[in-house]
Amino acid sequence: MFTAKTLPTAGRTVLITGASTGLGRETALHLAERGFRVLGAVRKTEDGDRLVADCPSGRAEYVVLDVTDEASIAAAAREVAGKVGDGRLWGLVNNAGICISAPLEVVSADLLRRQLEVNVVGQLAVTQAFLPLLRAARGRLVNVTSGLGTVAIPYLGPYSAAQFAKEGMSDALRRELAPMGVSVSVVSPGAIWTPIWAKIAQDGQDALSAAPAAVADLYRATFLRFLHFNEQSAKASKTKPAEVAAAIQNALTSVKPKTRYRIGTDVRRGAFLARVLPDTKVDSMFRQIVTPLPTDQEAHRVGS
Repeated sequence: MFTAKTLPTAGRTVLITGASTGLGRETALHLAERGFRVLGAVRKTEDGDRLVADCPSGRAEYVVLDVTDEASIAAAAREVAGKVGDGRLWGLVNNAGICISAPLEVVSADLLRRQLEVNVVGQLAVTQAFLPLLRAARGRLVNVTSGLGTVAIPYLGPYSAAQFAKEGMSDALRRELAPMGVSVSVVSPGAIWTPIWAKIAQDGQDALSAAPAAVADLYRATFLRFLHFNEQSAKASKTKPAEVAAAIQNALTSVKPKTRYRIGTDVRRGAFLARVLPDTKVDSMFRQIVTPLPTDQEAHRVGS
């Protein structure tokens, strides 16, 4: 179904990275049910088989793609070129990503590289590989970031660094590709419950455990409390994956797509406050996250 303000979906192919679970899977199924031919990029064939089996319309397929592996990206680009036949790919949705949550003092160089490799370097590598197909279609590039690409929260520094970088990269791509007819939109969800949260907590605790005890002790109580609060906030969030999928659909079908789609009241509020408040005021809003409670100090003395 389309109107004068939207484009038809029939006959248009869209590739979505990170389609195994969470927002990527939700978006793949959403777009397939609305007429797109969807190619879900997954790292494991069993995830691709499950995606195809769960798509009632039969318009979902999959390609195996690891965004951190240049050979995998090149192979996927060749496969997609063969699938589209006419050399045209209407949409690329860069959704694949991980989230490293830990105090920056305990984040190893290797862990930071992993965060940036998946969320930034890998995204650009995928974009570069598929740009010839997008350019031929004068198609759409949609980069999924986060509200943390606008406001950096304590203990989410690695993830925020990656998302800030992806936001800046998206701005540059939008300006560079505009003369070629390829539009670039950013979709920034706020807190939302997906399977990624269990992995976030585990990675964060692993990073803390790997740090020298004297350093880890400075952060342990406040960081563990933050992990719990963050997970509960995501579970309680009223923002649903379907809203993100709908925004991505809008970016792919609108005659005049927005440059940014902010999904969730938290991300819209955060962007507004970051724009109008001085840094010192924003800092004070987050100070409670990193301020130990009396019970934390007492627990530390008992454990010493």
